[in-house]
Amino acid sequence: MRLDRGRQEILLVLALTFGLSGVRSILNLISSLAAPENLNAQQVTLNATASRLPFIDLGLQLCSAAALFAYGALALYLLAGDKISLPRWRPRDGVLGVGLAAVIGIPGLAFYLAALHFGLSKEVVPTDFDNAWVEVPVLLIKSFANAFAEEVVVVFWLITRLRQRKWTLPAALAASSILRGSYHLYQGISAGVGNIVMGVIYAYFFHKTGRVWPLIIGHFLIDAVAFLGYSFLGPLLSPYFGL
Repeated sequence: MRLDRGRQEILLVLALTFGLSGVRSILNLISSLAAPENLNAQQVTLNATASRLPFIDLGLQLCSAAALFAYGALALYLLAGDKISLPRWRPRDGVLGVGLAAVIGIPGLAFYLAALHFGLSKEVVPTDFDNAWVEVPVLLIKSFANAFAEEVVVVFWLITRLRQRKWTLPAALAASSILRGSYHLYQGISAGVGNIVMGVIYAYFFHKTGRVWPLIIGHFLIDAVAFLGYSFLGPLLSPYFGL
């Protein structure tokens, strides 16, 4: 059966971006569950030194961020062919982004700690850099790169394309949220579930408002606070949170 151009675009973009990441993440989770250690006895580091040479480390980290920005740029380029563009920034988007970060981030931390206790999550180490001067700027840049890529591709582009193909709203929201959950499964079962919940909230917000920047800002704040908070306070909080 020959695929039409719309299906080809969806398959190609997902294969190049988060769809393939989801497959790798599922395989990684299966491997982790098959290991002799319990899931909460295993550890995953989200941001780590890529080279002992500071300038090389910085370059490699920026390459990773650039790839994420390219994911989002590709999606925007394809949508522009249909005269669809990213809605312009408005000051109110910042307020909404802070609200979304609070709604997702605070319960998310509690959910992670409970999941870790019950063996449904790996111990997640947000950052572990050898080169201290690289750490803060890289974490901020990568936080924004993650937020931009995920919200543009997984919400803005994917839901727009699925709705153009006459998918029902529940089906489009489910596809977006399940995709988001899938590529976080390498962190554990709870990360997949938690991100599906986040995906439903974010996707429905986009459906109701048509706004993307609040999603990007909210996601950026969640990641930035988690990464920088752990970087500065992790050693002090570890005895209390079991990190």
